[in-house]
This record gives sequence, structure tokens and C-alpha cells, in this order.
Amino acid sequence: MMERYVSLLKEKCGTKNYEKLLLLNNPGVEYFIAKYVELCNPASVFVRTDSVEDILHIRNKAKESGEEILLAINGHTTHFDGYFDQARDKEMTKFLVTKDMDLGSGLSSIEREKGLKEVHTLLKNSMDGKEMFVLFLCLGPVNSDFSIYGVQITDSSYVAHSEDILYRPAYESFKKEGSDIDFFKYVHSAGKLENNVSKDVDKRRIYTDFIENKVYSVNTQYAGNTLGLKKLSLRLTIRKAGMESNWLSEHMFVMAVHGPDKRKTYFTGAFPSFCGKTSTCMVAGERIIGDDIAYLRKREDKVFAVNVERGIFGIIRNLNSQDDPLIWQALNNEGEIIFSNILVKDGIPYWQGYEKEIPEEGINYSGKWQKGKKDEKGNEIASSHANARYTIKLNNLKNCDPELENPEGVEVKGVIYGGRDSDTLPPVFESFNWKHGVITIGASLESETTAATLGKQGIRKFNIMANLDFLSIPIGKYINNYLSFAGDLTNPCSIFGVNYFLRDEKGDYITGMQDKRVWLKWMELRVHNEVEAIKTPIGFIPKYQDLKRLFKKVLNEDYKEEDYIKQFSLRVNENLAKIKRIEEIYKTKVTDTPAILFETLKEQKARLQETKKQHGDCIKPDIFETN
Repeated sequence: MMERYVSLLKEKCGTKNYEKLLLLNNPGVEYFIAKYVELCNPASVFVRTDSVEDILHIRNKAKESGEEILLAINGHTTHFDGYFDQARDKEMTKFLVTKDMDLGSGLSSIEREKGLKEVHTLLKNSMDGKEMFVLFLCLGPVNSDFSIYGVQITDSSYVAHSEDILYRPAYESFKKEGSDIDFFKYVHSAGKLENNVSKDVDKRRIYTDFIENKVYSVNTQYAGNTLGLKKLSLRLTIRKAGMESNWLSEHMFVMAVHGPDKRKTYFTGAFPSFCGKTSTCMVAGERIIGDDIAYLRKREDKVFAVNVERGIFGIIRNLNSQDDPLIWQALNNEGEIIFSNILVKDGIPYWQGYEKEIPEEGINYSGKWQKGKKDEKGNEIASSHANARYTIKLNNLKNCDPELENPEGVEVKGVIYGGRDSDTLPPVFESFNWKHGVITIGASLESETTAATLGKQGIRKFNIMANLDFLSIPIGKYINNYLSFAGDLTNPCSIFGVNYFLRDEKGDYITGMQDKRVWLKWMELRVHNEVEAIKTPIGFIPKYQDLKRLFKKVLNEDYKEEDYIKQFSLRVNENLAKIKRIEEIYKTKVTDTPAILFETLKEQKARLQETKKQHGDCIKPDIFETN
């Protein structure tokens, strides 16, 4: 390493922190840190090991700096992002690309050298007068086939604290592996601060460099833009998995569903926002391993998965004791939790949909707040932001599965995809096989816009595998990777679709909020071939008698056959319309669509059309045969 870098590290780190770096015996790590110490010019550098002392240093810094404020319950703090820094900045999240780099259509990018020059200019002296934190972390359990290591540089103690809650510490792993370890790199600076929030959000940039597996983030504090190992890493790992073609990096939960004789069966699931992802993996009576991102690998003719994270960065809006009892319990007891962008009054956090009455005044993301306060454009400021969050370790939850840290992962028997659909798909159904499920369910996933979304309600948005925002390879390659992933397996995972939002002709929902508990139990029995199913043109659906028995057992409810007919009748015209929409997307917006996708959709269309000729537009389940 260059002599000036050695001198710089000694000066900025001090003796103790410099020794921590030397113990790693990794010139690549030293060079990476030194390069950004020189560029960002921090007052000092803190190197975090896995020790309790180092972890506490960051927590204390967050409180001392004011980036986090103590709340009434021991271990709870709150953080406020700036008023204009409350969500992922999709416009300024870009890939750095070279002329020969094919990302496919629709992905935001910038020429690599131009982007590097821009972001390095913004990072220059961005940490002047501040402390730089260097963290060694792991995506997935440490010392595992799933492990992907990373080094996070940040000048935000809040970001460092959040990373520590969400990801496994890996300093000891770096020390063990020495210069042989491969790692992702993350550089973040909140930039100039005003009242402890990023001042220059108009110069916010979030850039991903695939050549160096590096993520840059500057002039922002919001976790979705700054936590390098979260969605920013998802883009890196999707590309890595795509290039290696023997594993999947997915926007999925991992959960255990209990079956007969104390059996536990593991599922993964992908849902777009506001489609029931968290409520599914947190459902009463089952176990959670992860709520957001999963890696899937093959071993011994089976599929195994791990949760990339060890914590939850969850949306807190409408969270309450009735619908979310386990999270509610954790959020109201002692333990390490960061709330962000909520309202605080006398040390108590409040959020939209909170069970108790919201105070007339307090402190929130806009500063001092009182009911009726308006921003500079005359818009009323809500007491708590709609995207307010909580950050918590999973093992704080009573339903956390003991296999969370298993380096081998858990065997996955089923994959669940769920969208928001008012008039087409039944509450639960199973694909004919892996190919059919990947194409007609996962690659055809849609979600209707709601009142919580800007623009018109009821507009269907395409979201392949609930992963569209994070794709970093062409869509066609992504589909082919999925198809080949399980192509050589003797008994690949079953693929299911769920839809919690089906409505009747009056516009009323025709499934209950707790019904998903029954759908999960049916899926668990199906993957073990313990219940039969009815074969329809779109896949397999449950038999009435099986659901009747499960509703009584799980919910102690009498399930009426008339409800079953409403929920599981085949809506032929709506399914044909869906196929037409999906075909149009893949013909006009995707340049590398594999032919097998069109073939599979054509086959489904033909089955639907033939059935319509015989039985009409809306077909009751009893028309079809049991498989």
C-alpha cells in the first residue's frame, strides 16, 4: 500500500483502531478504507470489531450526536430523517455502466466514468469534522455457503447502528480469512448536516458499481438509500447470482408453517408492497425466519434458504395489537429498537394507525409539530410519516424460528407469490409445475394501486417476482435463471399464488384477514401430498371439504360452501385479460423475453378458451375434476 495511505490511516485511526485493521492482514481492506479516508476527510476513524465495547461505542455516538433520541422505554430510540428524505430515491438510484454492459430495458443507469466523477466530487470532504465508522458485516449467516461479506463505511452513527441491528457482525470472519476474503464495498456520507439531517438532498445520489461491487450513497440519511447491505446489496447479489446461475437472490420472506405431528415446513414468499407480505410471514401460530430478502441454493437435490438479515426494518403505519400482536408486544417492551419518522410526545412514540389517541403536538420529522401544521407548499403535515419505520432484531420476537442462524439454511418446500387483485385470481392456488409457476404466477405478478399510492386507484402494476425495482440483469435472463435453477431437481419446490384482495360485485372483500392462516395450512399439506386438489386451467385449487375442515381447526369457523364458490370460481374473462396484459408487457417492454414464456401463456390461454366454450365465463369449482 502507498506510504501516504499508511500514514493517513495511522493518523486518522489512532493506534488502537489502526491495530484492528492490521490484525485483518488484508491489504485490500486497508486500501479501500484509506482511499475514502483521503477523499472524505473525516476527523477520525472508528473500526468496529465484533466486541460488545465497539458495538456500544456506536450506540452511544448515535445518542451523543443527536442522530437518535432516547425514548421512555429502555433501549428504545428514535431517528428523524429530513423532511424531503423520507423514501428510496428511485430517480437518483442508478447503475454505473460501461458500453459493453447489458442491463436490459427500463433500468436507470449512468456512464461509469461520468458517475464515478460525480459521486466522488460529492463525497470529497463530506466527512470533514465527523467520525468515520467502518463496519465488517455479513449477508446471511457467517461461515456458510450463503455468506457474502461486506465492509460498510459511513459517517452516520444511525446508519452504523441500524446496520448492526440488521446484519451479522463479521470482523472475526475477516480476520480468519485474511486476504482471501471476497467482499462488497459500501461508501455512505450523510453530507452536510443541518439540525442533524442531510442538508443537500437535492444532490442525493445512490450509485451501484458492478465492476467493483461497490455502492455509493451521499447526501441522504433515509435507510433505504443508505443501508448498503439492504436493497442496495440486493442489486449486487441479483447480478452475482445471475452471473453464477446456480442460486437465487430474492425479495422474499422465509417462514415455517406447522403441520401434523409437530412438523415444520418452510416456505419463501414474494409480495409487492401493501400486498400482505409481512402479515403472511408474521401470521399467528407460525414461525418467522425473515421478512424481506432471502438467498436460495441447491444442495443434495433440495432447495435451501437463509434470511440475508437478522432484523426487520418494517413499516409501522397501522401496526396494532390486534393484527400484529407479536410485533406490538416487542415494540412496547424493553429492548433495542430504533423508531424512525414517527411522532414523539413525552418519550412515547406514535404513528399513523396507532391504537391510542394521537397527541395534539410533539416532535416529528418536520421538527416541532402541532395539529394543523403545514409545509411551505401549504400541505398539512401528518403527525407521523406514512413511511415511518421500526428497526428491531428478529430474536426479539417470540415467533422467531430457532433456525435463523443455521449456516446450512432451511429446506424450502414451497414458494408463494402474492399480489393485489380485486377480480381475477382465487385466494390460493398451486401451479402445475415449476415452469408453469415461474411464468404464470411469479413472472406475471401484478399489484393494483391503492389509496396509499400516488395516482389513480385500481391500476395494475407489473412486478416480476416482486423484485422489479431491484433487478440488475435483463428480465429475460432473470426468468431463464429461475427456470434453470430447479430444472435439474427431482422434486422442485411447489409454487403457489395467493390473493387476499378478491372482491364481489358490490366491491366488498370476500376473504377475511385471518383466512391466510388456512391457506398456509392447505399449502403445507399439499407439499407433502396429504390433500388432493381440483385441476383448473390456471392450476390446482383446494377442495371444499379440506378447507371446511381447516377453517374449523385453525379459526374455529364454519366455512360455508357458498363462500367457497364465490372465492374459487374460475373467472375466465378476467384471466384471459391478465394474459393479454402480461403478453403485451413482454412483447413491448422486454427485449429478451424467452420464447418459453409466450408458449406457456399461450397454452394457458388455450385451456381457458376451451373451458369457456364448454362452461361459460364464471365456472364453479365442482365442474372440474379432482387431480
